[in-house]
Parts: sequence; C-alpha cells; structure tokens
Amino acid sequence: MTLGLLGMKVGMTRVIDERGGVSPVTVVKAGPCVVLGVRSKAREGYDAVQLGFGDVKPHRSTMPMIGHAARANTGPKRFIREIRLDAPAEVQGGDVLTVDVFSKAAVGWVDVIGTTKGKGFQGVMKRHGFGGMCASHGTERKHRSPGGIGANAPRGTGQSVKKGKRMAGHMGDVRRTASSLRLVKVDAEHDLLLIEGSVPGPVGGMVVVRKAVKKG
Repeated sequence: MTLGLLGMKVGMTRVIDERGGVSPVTVVKAGPCVVLGVRSKAREGYDAVQLGFGDVKPHRSTMPMIGHAARANTGPKRFIREIRLDAPAEVQGGDVLTVDVFSKAAVGWVDVIGTTKGKGFQGVMKRHGFGGMCASHGTERKHRSPGGIGANAPRGTGQSVKKGKRMAGHMGDVRRTASSLRLVKVDAEHDLLLIEGSVPGPVGGMVVVRKAVKKG
C-alpha cells in the first residue's frame, strides 16, 4: 500500500551527523491518524483510506462530521484527507496509524503536500520576478510597472490581453508538492518526522506526508 500520514509543520532545525555534516530539516508532527473510512475498488472504483488528524471541539464541527467520525469510534477531526492506495487497504475504520509506518517500511524519501503561504495581491516584480522599468531617463511613478500588456499582437487577434499573460494578482495560498525529500529521522516517541529541506506552508500548517513517488 502507498504509505501516507497527515501532520502539522512544527518548524525547522538542523541535524548533525556522525561526520560533522549539518543538514537543515523540517520537523513535522505526523499522526497519530485515525482511519475514518476505507474506499474499495469494488464499491467506489478506487482503493484509498480516509485519515483524520487533530481533534476539534464538537461545537466547532458539524453534525454530519461528528456522526461520520463516530462510526470510527472517535471524535471530529480538524484535518481530513484521503490517501490513494495501490492495493486494497490492510486497515479498517477506527485503526490508528503512527510514524511507525515509515520506519517499519524503511522509507528513505517522501513527498510533502501542503498549502503555500498566502502573500495577498502582489505586483509583477514580486509575483513573477520582473525587472521593472528604468530608474532614470524620465521614468516617473512607473518603476515597478509591468510594461505593455497588449502590444505586438498577432495579426487578426487584435491588441487584447492574451490568456495566461503574467500580470499582478493574488500570490500564494495554493497547493504545492515538495517531491523526493530525504527522511532523515523518525522519532516514534514524540510522533515526529525530520525531513531534509523546506516544505510548503507556514508553521502550524497542515501537510500530507507520503512515500516518494519518483524516488526511492
């Protein structure tokens, strides 16, 4: 089955190996995750498990979600996601998964899926890395301007803004996957994963950690 857990980004630190090398790592509190449901190919058309992470007060949830969690003998959860499987699930509703699933399977590389930090409405220099206009030669109040947006249009299409044109707009707050990150250490006692490099999202953001698809 495809290994995966839900968790929360705690922050970053560094790990020093036996040779004195320093590796920057992101600390993720992964699990314990409760199996809220199991999807099968015969019934839903695909194999997957639905996991829940982080308890939430019942008055901050909804009655359907409270009843859904009750079927797995647990309370409502803050973060719920499905993990696709390559084969029928070997778990059932109510089972609890911890970081031991990574250590037992000797997983060395993982993918981390999260939501990037929201930057709000930004201009083209910050959003797309534009160089801006000249700082001299008569430029006035246009230094961070994107320049022309409809010039040099192909014949017959008119001088209109083409679809996909890089312009100012909302930046961040999108789903991103950091692929093939090295899993440096698994701390089963404190339910922590130490993953080399940075992962998407702010401190306290929810993430999905799964076995790497492209590597390992």
